[in-house]
Amino acid sequence: MTTQERDHILDRLLRVANSLSRAAIWVAGGLTLVSALYITADVITRKFFELSLGGSDELSGYAFAISISWALAFATLQRANIRIDALYQLLPIRLCALLDWVALVALAVFIVFLTRYAGEVAMTSWDRGATANTVMATPLWIPQTLWVAGLAWLCIVLVLMLARSSVALVTGDITTVRNICGIRSTQEEAVEEAETGKRMVHGEMQ
Repeated sequence: MTTQERDHILDRLLRVANSLSRAAIWVAGGLTLVSALYITADVITRKFFELSLGGSDELSGYAFAISISWALAFATLQRANIRIDALYQLLPIRLCALLDWVALVALAVFIVFLTRYAGEVAMTSWDRGATANTVMATPLWIPQTLWVAGLAWLCIVLVLMLARSSVALVTGDITTVRNICGIRSTQEEAVEEAETGKRMVHGEMQ
């Protein structure tokens, strides 16, 4: 396999991961919306009918945790994670690329350990048949497994990002390294906001 073929495969896998992660955030957003509507309905029924739907606080907590875990992969692919760049902007480009790669490695190590221990929590809940200390008595392994699945998907995405950025770093492709794991520039953020504004304007016009 040539270097170009390898890069093409990794780029394609990253595009697939980006598409799947984008779909995941739509599902996560829908879950959050449903949770908000359920809470609203619960508040209204309590206020006007003195009737509680029950479980709104518990279910919203599960929905929030699951939504966050599944949104992390897309946020990472979009380089939306916050990093301190006070000195970063003053450093040479090649050194910045190396630091970007190191930051991605550090993030991957942390997420792998987090996913491992989160998986152990879910397995413990399964083995012990643990349930929530609420009226609903929800089997805890169900929301915990969905939560861990989101973290596991993030691990897969990070492996792909590390593989592609490592190849780019070794071959001296600094631009690719920065596009995968670098800090987003002010210009990039401005362009994205402009594109978002255009889509909103076109949507209103239609």
